[in-house]
Amino acid sequence: MSYLSDLDLDRLPEHVAIVMDGNGRWAKQRGLARTQGHEAGEEALYDVVLGALDIGLEWLTVYAFSTENWNRPSSEVRFLINFNRTLLRKRRDELHKRGVRILFTGRRDDWRVPKSVLKDMADAEELTRQNRRTTLNIAFNYGGRTEIVSEEG
Repeated sequence: MSYLSDLDLDRLPEHVAIVMDGNGRWAKQRGLARTQGHEAGEEALYDVVLGALDIGLEWLTVYAFSTENWNRPSSEVRFLINFNRTLLRKRRDELHKRGVRILFTGRRDDWRVPKSVLKDMADAEELTRQNRRTTLNIAFNYGGRTEIVSEEG
């Protein structure tokens, strides 16, 4: 935790947002499958969440799956949906024990999102709803272009 000595903890923002992008390019540059880039991104994300806890960050928003991701090859979309679901199940209890509240922002009414994924999202929110050490807001099925043209937005 030597990085903490480099931070002025009195000047931290309350909310940091991260667009998770470039995992596929990272993997390609290393001669790896795009899916391996997404797996490496998950480890990096978990490190970021632990860092947020270490410094006392109140809110962390990560853009995990955009509406534009639906345009990727179906095999990659399937991987991302299942990967996010597996990740959620794998990390949910550990994050709960650490006092992390998990929230989801985005379009849940999209017919393309499997009902089982929606249930996992709701279960994670319910389990962690009382936690306040850090709030991890996962923007899932969310996109800037979509929000601009939305009648609701």
